[in-house]
Amino acid sequence: MLSAIAWELENQRAYLQGEKIETIYFGGGTPSLLNAEELQKIFGLIEKHYDLSNLQECTLEANPDDLNAAYVKSLRTTPINRFSIGVQSFFDSDLKYMNRAHNAQEADYAIKTAQDAGFEKLTVDLIYGTPGLSNLMWLENIEKVRSLAIPHFSAYALTVEEGTALHHNIHQKKQTPVDNEQSAQQLELLMQYAPAMGFEQYEISNFAGKGQYALHNTNYWKGIPYLGIGPSAHSFDGRNRRNNIANNSKYIKSILQEKKPDFEEEILTDTQRLNEYIMTSLRTIWGCRLDKIETDWGAAAANQIKKASQIFEEKKWLTLNNNILLLTNAGRLFADGIAADLFLEED
Repeated sequence: MLSAIAWELENQRAYLQGEKIETIYFGGGTPSLLNAEELQKIFGLIEKHYDLSNLQECTLEANPDDLNAAYVKSLRTTPINRFSIGVQSFFDSDLKYMNRAHNAQEADYAIKTAQDAGFEKLTVDLIYGTPGLSNLMWLENIEKVRSLAIPHFSAYALTVEEGTALHHNIHQKKQTPVDNEQSAQQLELLMQYAPAMGFEQYEISNFAGKGQYALHNTNYWKGIPYLGIGPSAHSFDGRNRRNNIANNSKYIKSILQEKKPDFEEEILTDTQRLNEYIMTSLRTIWGCRLDKIETDWGAAAANQIKKASQIFEEKKWLTLNNNILLLTNAGRLFADGIAADLFLEED
């Protein structure tokens, strides 16, 4: 796998057309299985083939049970300066329901271990809507993030993917199904209490203390090009998308034996790019700028979107100020549907 990643890093270096790299993100799968030496080899290749003079943020996704003191200390020798820790919950009952390998005590330990080693930039993932997670327990999860002085967290509603053990167990009535009304209530509680705890909701699922936005995520929402390396990795050059084959063994074979990465590519139309801008920008505190739409896609497109948004303004789900469309807290509960209703159709 590491040899295949090395080959792809070298042979895909022209994709970003020499742009300076601001962020590196080790995500998906379990990158915390890599030791410091293996990570350093990858960094060496990135440094060799890409311009890192503007590198500001380097994140490693990690399971709590991987972050022992020795491992965290070893990572101080690498450019990693930020951890994204898959906590999910500080309650063992939730973790057991989600079939997580770690427990709440290990989550607490991993966070404190990273902090003790000098890693100040941390983010954790939390899941709400889990059967058995009361509203009070959900608020305790958020308070735990604050009390541990974690500067950033992401919060997602529990979704049950087909093919997972959880999906099978729910289908077999061995586990309680997800309650969508409960999820909506807990999102509302999150939006109500997180600001009082010092967290700004700068994107529907992401919360940060002052000046602690995730740069990597922010660049994604703003449509800045990125290169994905490895199986199932996605890339975007500003107009086109591509995604590598997801199967590990097939990815390695295509790189090491065939010397040709196996990926699918989607050439976005102008309308698709506009609709993606609507979808991503509406999720953020920066909102959907009608002046940008007019500049990039024309006055007719901006006017059509403005007209379509009026029904949501009347419902108080959207506001329009200074030519910027912003979701209200009530509107954030229906973000995907609102965006879809604002989409333009292909000619």
